[in-house]
Amino acid sequence: MRLVDKLKNTKKTYFSFEILPPMKGGSMEDIYNVIDPLMEFEPMNINVTYHQQEVVYKKNKLGVIERKTIRKRPGTVAISAAIKYHYKKPIVVPHLICGGFTKDETENALIDLNFLGMTNILVLRGDPPANQKYFKAVKNGHEHTTGLIKQIMHMNEGRYCDEDLHNIRKTNFSVGVAGYPEKHNEAPNMKSDIKYLKMKVDAGADYVVTQMFFDNQKYFDFVKLCRKEGINVPIVPGIKPIRTKRDLELLPQVFNIDIPEELANEIENAKDNKAVNRIGIEWTIQQSKELIKNGVPSVHYYTIGKSDNIKEIAKAVF
Repeated sequence: MRLVDKLKNTKKTYFSFEILPPMKGGSMEDIYNVIDPLMEFEPMNINVTYHQQEVVYKKNKLGVIERKTIRKRPGTVAISAAIKYHYKKPIVVPHLICGGFTKDETENALIDLNFLGMTNILVLRGDPPANQKYFKAVKNGHEHTTGLIKQIMHMNEGRYCDEDLHNIRKTNFSVGVAGYPEKHNEAPNMKSDIKYLKMKVDAGADYVVTQMFFDNQKYFDFVKLCRKEGINVPIVPGIKPIRTKRDLELLPQVFNIDIPEELANEIENAKDNKAVNRIGIEWTIQQSKELIKNGVPSVHYYTIGKSDNIKEIAKAVF
């Protein structure tokens, strides 16, 4: 089942959400505990993020500094498969990133996903690891999302990296990409950002899921700009409720987004984080209702590993 076909042909707004793989040492129970409370709202899709490995330097027992590569949140493919066969109905959408992958490793991941019956993927370049200031592709990796999309489209045509493969079958992947209503932090301006999004769509992307935003007008303006530039695929708004006062500083820094003055003032004047959580829920309920009233195909929620607030929002909206 292709998610894009559902998004294009729906008369109602779907509910969907994104989860984080647990930290290394966690279990599937951690994932089920996030998902279970949200299943009553019949999510159309569940996205599973992927996080690039990081390089750290640590002293060994002899006092010598050693370089180590670590993955703090492993298992996106396995977790996606577990969700798919545990819950049956929702479309599972694993994320696939450029960072940390060679083209051959990307192909192997895609082959695994295809074997597991998962043909919907959200592709992203990925952020640079914490120890790098700028994104840098690995040798024989993809520098930009467009290249990754093209590789996936080649597999859909039966063209693999290994030209000596026999008995090749075409894949049937459907690809989603990210969009930025307030532009990507590396883009010099919005016009440039839209140009690169158009390149991703022209390369084969079927739909767009946006970065979080707290002012719906920014989303509506973004959609208008996209349509003006010939981007006519479904554009799904992605939103996240604020939970703590720390979010007021952290979210703009990490995601290059604005927090409306009215919302910021409420958070600043809140007595504690319990009150902030309530403010975040109420704000997101109103955001969701306005988006649905304007006919968006789906509202996609970023859980960041917790679903109690998303459940309350969904109960008021869906």
